[in-house]
Formats: sequence, structure tokens, C-alpha cells
Amino acid sequence: MRAEQSSRAVHPGVGESCARVQTHGGFTLIELLVVISIVAALTGILLPSLNRVRQQARALLGASNQREIVNAANFYAGDNDQRYPESVATMGTDRWNWAEPMMLTARLARSPRMYRSVSAYLQPYIRDARIVYCPSAPQRYEYLQDAWDAGDDWDNPQTPPVRDSVSGTYCLYWNYTGFLQDRQYLFKGPGNTAGGPRWSKLLVSDYFGFDHHRSPNSYGSCEKFLGASIAEGTVLSSAYWSGYGDDRSKRPEIKLHAGYTDGHVETYSSIETLTMKVIIRPETGEPYPSGDGSGPGDFFLPLNALH
Repeated sequence: MRAEQSSRAVHPGVGESCARVQTHGGFTLIELLVVISIVAALTGILLPSLNRVRQQARALLGASNQREIVNAANFYAGDNDQRYPESVATMGTDRWNWAEPMMLTARLARSPRMYRSVSAYLQPYIRDARIVYCPSAPQRYEYLQDAWDAGDDWDNPQTPPVRDSVSGTYCLYWNYTGFLQDRQYLFKGPGNTAGGPRWSKLLVSDYFGFDHHRSPNSYGSCEKFLGASIAEGTVLSSAYWSGYGDDRSKRPEIKLHAGYTDGHVETYSSIETLTMKVIIRPETGEPYPSGDGSGPGDFFLPLNALH
């Protein structure tokens, strides 16, 4: 009898504890549904904010990239009698023509005295190839760093053993010439740090264009815009965003960046632009024909490119 009493004294309320565990051992179905509903509501509230934060972070990184590209071009000029690098956005040699300004490596150099890759000029000042790639673009070019490191010796392992070109997501305008459709005269990118009335001060910008051969009759940009889908990259080029097909009058709303010779990087909108066409005949300034979806298409420059 004493032993039984002692046992009860040592373990008081054991039956009550077990009853509580059995009663409150888990959530009911209604409680789980309430929790799921709350989590879903909070996710719906937070996701747009998180997406905006990511977008702003990519925009800041893109502006920083362009500032580093501008600095690298200016450092190169400082080491080379104040002259900027030659443009590699060309095709061919003896009978050459201009190519899209996104070119990072041309298939052939315009002459034996010129390099065919941007990195051959700027690699001493830019080591990380991510600097020359827009962080808002949908997919990075698979061999971006390899091509940047190889410079003029780049040969894509997925293609036959010939020198390959590489097209990026930024437009590089030093020593570049294009045709300004809105003004009916030539655009000339900066040739040296001194500048002058003949040359623009624009060095680099985000890609924003229309009717590129990879996305005919559509807008394209390295910056994402509403309703855009991915224009897939190739073994020679990076992916970008594309949309608004067959409706050129409805220009997408995009915030873009551009860097200038004085070192500043500005933000501008897609409507604050001029139309530049790529020149197919350098001797006459004749641009590629419009609307056939077979060429590089139109490129939209910031209005300040003329100042």
C-alpha cells in the first residue's frame, strides 16, 4: 500500500498528461488550411516587392558594369595617346562592312593592324567577363569568360575549327559609325578623349532595337520588359528579351543605361531615343534595308548620344 502511494507521489498527473498529449498532439485540417492561406497571402504580398528589389539590384549592377567599361576604355585611351580602341563591330576585311555594335569578337579583323576582339584591347583593365554582360539579360553566353580570355585566338568548341564571332548584350560605340535614320546623317562614336563636333560622347549602352534577324518584326532588349519572351542565344551570341511583334508603334516601356566619355552613366527611357541603322556600305553610308528581318535591324540610341 505504501509502495503504491509512493509511486503516485513520484508520478503525479501521468494520466492527465497523456490525455493532453492525445488531445493536442497535432494540427487539425482546419488549422492547417488557415496556416496555408496565411502563408499564401503573405507570399502574394512579398513576391512583387522581392521582384522589384531584384530588378533594382540588377539595374544598379548594370550601371556599375557600364561605368567599369567606360573606365576601362578611358584607361586604354590614357595609355594610347588619348585614342579609344578600334571598333571590332565589322564583317570582312578588304570589302568589309559594319556589324551590330554588340560585337565582342569579330570573325575577322578589319586589317592586320587591328584586333578582332574587344578583350584584346581591354583585358588588361577588365578581367571578369561578367562586366561586359548585362545582368538583366535572360541567359549568359555559355563561353563568355573563355572567349574573353582567349581574345583574338577564340574558337568556339561547338563549331568547326574556324575563328568564331561573339555577340553580347551591350552596345559598344567607340570608333563606331552608324546611320541616324531620324536625322539622315552619320553617327560617329568617340575616337579620342578630346572629343569634337564630329564625334558623339557615347561609349556604351544597353541593347535596345527592333527587327533583329533573331527576332524579326519585334523589339529586343537586354533589359526585360512587359510581355517579353526569350530570344534564345546561339553558339555565337547571347540571349536577350523580345516582344511586341508586328506593332512597332507600341514601343515597350524600358529603363535603359548608357555610359559616356566623361565617366557618367545615365538612365533613360525607351522613348528618349533616336534610331540608328547599321551601315552595309561604308564608302557611301548606305544602311541595311528595313523590314525584311534578315539584318541586324534598328538600334535605339539615347538622345544624349548627339550632345
